[in-house]
Amino acid sequence: MPGQLTGKVAIVTGASAGIGRASALALASEGAKLVITARRQDRLEALAAEIEAMNTHAYIVAGDANDETTAKRCVETALNEAGRIDILLNNAGMGNYKNLVDTSLEDYDQLMDTNMRTTFIFTRQVVPQMLLQKQGTILMMSSMAGLYGFANQAVYCATKFAQVGFAQSLDKELRPSGIKVGVICPGGVKTEFAVGTGRTEESVAQSSMLEATDVAGAVLLACTQAPGSRIIEIQMRTMNESL
Repeated sequence: MPGQLTGKVAIVTGASAGIGRASALALASEGAKLVITARRQDRLEALAAEIEAMNTHAYIVAGDANDETTAKRCVETALNEAGRIDILLNNAGMGNYKNLVDTSLEDYDQLMDTNMRTTFIFTRQVVPQMLLQKQGTILMMSSMAGLYGFANQAVYCATKFAQVGFAQSLDKELRPSGIKVGVICPGGVKTEFAVGTGRTEESVAQSSMLEATDVAGAVLLACTQAPGSRIIEIQMRTMNESL
């Protein structure tokens, strides 16, 4: 039986681990072809093998999402191999949880580049093709930290608020052309994200945070809406959140 996304083509950034990896597998489970990108070639190859075993296709573009060349290669790969781009998941990101006086300008630049610059670069490269198609779905992987300020996360929150504002503006700009734009805002997720920059492997393992597959389910929901509906924003928190 064909899946809900059979014939569709998705680009997923930060696909080598965590939410990106889980989301790529979720999209593939519904028949989408995937262009997966991240810096770690070996992990991309392992993910591609899993996707190929699901009777669809994965195309690897290893590179830094901060480099515009990587985004251009992803777009070229999608168009050359599959002829279209239906979904972009801007998932590349990092966390660094520090109080302000311990946050350097280098920390600021790295967070802003990894979380927001990558979002701009890939969206800017994908939108022209979606305008030609008069359809497409663009999702930003933000955070509950993009909706509320948290202590010791001022710069991280600033980058995630930026993604939410970017998505809201593009929703208004691109919707008349048939392009859907939304943002996913999960709370903490059990991944290697921010391990060594505010979290430890032990603290993540012992936490009651969301699973990456939980967030991937929200991504799939947003990507499988009927043509006449769109999801603007999804907020996600664990059931074990303190009252």
